[in-house]
Amino acid sequence: MSTENKFDLIPRILPYLDRLLIFALLEHISEQKLYSEDVLLQAKFDLMKDTNMTDYVVSLNKQINGENAEVPEYAERREKVLEKLAEFEKESAPVMEVLKNPEVVAAMRPDRAQNIAFLKENYNITPEMLEVLYHYGQFQYNCGKYAEAAVLLFHYRSLSGNADLVMSATWGKLACEIMTLQWDNAAEELLKLREQIDAKAFTDPLVQLNHRAWLLHWALFFFFNADAGREKLTELFLAPAYINAIQTATPWILRYVTVAVLASRAARKTAGGASRAASYATYQKQIRELVRVIRQERYEYSDPVTEFVYALYVDFDFEEAQTKLAESAAVVRADPFLVGSADVFLESARHLVSELYCQIHQRIDIKDLSARLNLSDEEGEKWIVNLIRDTRVDAKIDFAEGTVLMNHPPQSVYQQVIERTKGLSFRTSQVLAQMLTARSATNAAAVVGEAEA
Repeated sequence: MSTENKFDLIPRILPYLDRLLIFALLEHISEQKLYSEDVLLQAKFDLMKDTNMTDYVVSLNKQINGENAEVPEYAERREKVLEKLAEFEKESAPVMEVLKNPEVVAAMRPDRAQNIAFLKENYNITPEMLEVLYHYGQFQYNCGKYAEAAVLLFHYRSLSGNADLVMSATWGKLACEIMTLQWDNAAEELLKLREQIDAKAFTDPLVQLNHRAWLLHWALFFFFNADAGREKLTELFLAPAYINAIQTATPWILRYVTVAVLASRAARKTAGGASRAASYATYQKQIRELVRVIRQERYEYSDPVTEFVYALYVDFDFEEAQTKLAESAAVVRADPFLVGSADVFLESARHLVSELYCQIHQRIDIKDLSARLNLSDEEGEKWIVNLIRDTRVDAKIDFAEGTVLMNHPPQSVYQQVIERTKGLSFRTSQVLAQMLTARSATNAAAVVGEAEA
């Protein structure tokens, strides 16, 4: 797959996605018409030809090569898939019958070891029999039966004591929820997977880093459901461990961090009263953290989106910021993950430009500011009026002169020290909370291990 867009990140992202998540991404790209349909059809065929979705692969082949195109080997493969499904259904039937029993469900406890002992003692269900649920769920997932796979993987994860397969099952269930667009469930799975990755004592730190890199890329699908996704994305992206993963292994994720942080302004704007003030303070802290990381990683990765933030907050170069904002619009609209967030991102970016411009100028020419925001004179005038109303800054508009007069009261040095201390405290508390959570999980695992021994 190729594109003339030199800022296309799809080739970098694909290695971090599951095969069927890549398929979901290709489907989304098809809807957005960002690539040639012929190229996408061939890419889908090459991707899916080794899966269990034989009927779909045959239909793809006909779309590419004509209605009379035949692939004889897929008829035989289809029969084998049906036979294997029947075999898995038969093997898993005793376990699923027990798990559907309301009395069994009521008797279940949070302790997996206790549940396994209960099932073995009362229903003769062994750990080996539970393994069938994992493999059956994996097979159903490869058949495209995501809802059925999610149920099987949920039951396996609830009962199994195999830590590695439990994590694998959680990855699978997250993929199932993404594929079925169950975003609330997907958010829960994302949180569980993050907890497992952060709490597990990996023998090789590189493996943990890879898991975090994969989670960052899978989380990008939450942009498809931006209303509920941006806040969760921002929280994940700016967690210290994941900032470290971005800086170490996947610096291109900074584009998505930038859009998630800036676009979250729209959601925070709807908050009211004290909640709105606290939300805005958090937003400002996130902006500062974002600027810090972009500044550090500029040598490693940059694009118009990150360069816009750098020009605005590091160089205070409004002309360069204006240029990069215009380029950012094209980049964001060409990114399959971000195209749905483009308008919100651009609106928030304009707010940043106007707010910062108003902070450092006392007399502002409306036409000049409108040009910097890539707006017409009329649109710029409405924008300024709305900005003053929403932010409640002390300003007066002289429509006759076409200017805005800003009143900047001097800020106390002591207040500046307090604000910087709050920012340091925010980051320190995040790190300490993560360390305490990891230590608690490690201690809990050790207690469970001693109990089992």
